[in-house]
Amino acid sequence: MKRTILFTALLLSIFSCSQPAKKVVQEITIEIQPFVGFSENDAKYIASEIMKVYPKVAIKAPINFPPTAFNKERKRYRADSLIKFLAAKTSEKNITIGLTDNDISTTKGTAADWGVMGLGFCPGKACIASTFRLSKDQKLDQLFKVAIHELGHTQGLPHCVLNSCFMRDAEGKNPTNEEKEFCIGCKQLLIERGWLLK
Repeated sequence: MKRTILFTALLLSIFSCSQPAKKVVQEITIEIQPFVGFSENDAKYIASEIMKVYPKVAIKAPINFPPTAFNKERKRYRADSLIKFLAAKTSEKNITIGLTDNDISTTKGTAADWGVMGLGFCPGKACIASTFRLSKDQKLDQLFKVAIHELGHTQGLPHCVLNSCFMRDAEGKNPTNEEKEFCIGCKQLLIERGWLLK
């Protein structure tokens, strides 16, 4: 009898150890980082809209632009430099979206200083979105869509072929009014990365 119990216990132990461990995904917080001059009310609006998609959002106090990110010749800020600046200030378990009304740019192909609505490294710890190139009468709705698009890039999402998806490629234009939500494929990828999508 004792041998049977010991044998059964041994089998159970071996069986339980052979099961693949469940992947534990660390829950992130999206930190909204306004730069000086960006409206507090606009930051709160963007936070509330992001929370409709992802619940863990925090707004940080405004900060100054790093002087090294300013392109004096074009009078605008380098988006890639701003992202590196923000990433260095972001903790391991969080991602940051910087918000500004100033013009931002990056290098695109042969264009050394290409103006953009937003930029996010794919994947990355931080991204940036600007109101500068958005329609004045729909500024905040469009800014949210730019912000959620760039946040998607930080999570490793590429551009999407569906015009109604937040992850569509702007291709140098402003197609945000056609964007409605993350498509099923993009949503699934975010869920796999630990996003608690609503």
